[in-house]
Amino acid sequence: MISEGVAGTGIGLRAPHVQDILAARPPLPWLEVHAENYMADGPGLAALEKIRRDYPISLHGVGLSLGTAGVLDGRHLARLRALVERIEPCLVSEHLSWSIAGETYLNHLLPVPYTDESLTVFADHIREAQDGLGRSLLIENPSSYLRFRHSSIPEAEFIAELVRRTGCGLLCDVNNIFVTASNLNLDPVRYIDQLPRDAVREIHLAGHRRNEVDGHTILIDDHGSRVADAVWCLYAHALHRVGPRPTLIEWDTDLPSLPVLLEEARTASGICAAASRNEAYVRAG
Repeated sequence: MISEGVAGTGIGLRAPHVQDILAARPPLPWLEVHAENYMADGPGLAALEKIRRDYPISLHGVGLSLGTAGVLDGRHLARLRALVERIEPCLVSEHLSWSIAGETYLNHLLPVPYTDESLTVFADHIREAQDGLGRSLLIENPSSYLRFRHSSIPEAEFIAELVRRTGCGLLCDVNNIFVTASNLNLDPVRYIDQLPRDAVREIHLAGHRRNEVDGHTILIDDHGSRVADAVWCLYAHALHRVGPRPTLIEWDTDLPSLPVLLEEARTASGICAAASRNEAYVRAG
């Protein structure tokens, strides 16, 4: 299964654009929201329920903390399940990260070393979450800024093994791969080629920022600008590798006007259409 009834390029729906979407109803195939923003009754959830009448909605979680060494937060999982049942999303995704330590909640998606022990923790928690939600999760690859000394498993291999153990899908964030590869001196094309192709069910695209630190360039995944040309090229390769997939434009800081997001979505759709034509040509040839 490639996706659950959704295709094409959508955008991340953020609060400043909700009324624009309700008023203009732009021709978008789907929208994605951060699940934690809609776990309580209020105007935001009421607006989302109106929007879902016209657009498929994907829920992108940022607080389940699948890499936590302890138990999953059952209350958070129950709230996520209630939202899933209410919104009936086309896709549900989370991150390859952790953000909870005991009773402390950290407002960051934190990395873990890629070891056999952390692989077991992630796999157990993904299975628990999928059982609790009654559906498959998509797991997103992170942006990395350091390499753990004790990591013994390459990231793409770690992700592939999670798929094998849990049956989860993958949210392939192409910008994250580009950022990680630049920061850690990896080959982003090889990274994509190592992912299990059929498990990729969604792609994310976003902008990043360049920082100069002690004479070194560090890329920061800030979701605060247009997609970089090099990331568009890597996206084209990803499509060549895995085929057309539901694609999302993410923009979370320095939010532009809605037309800018729609323009980015059209660019992604054009690249996807070109990749599809090329794939058809290759098959015909």
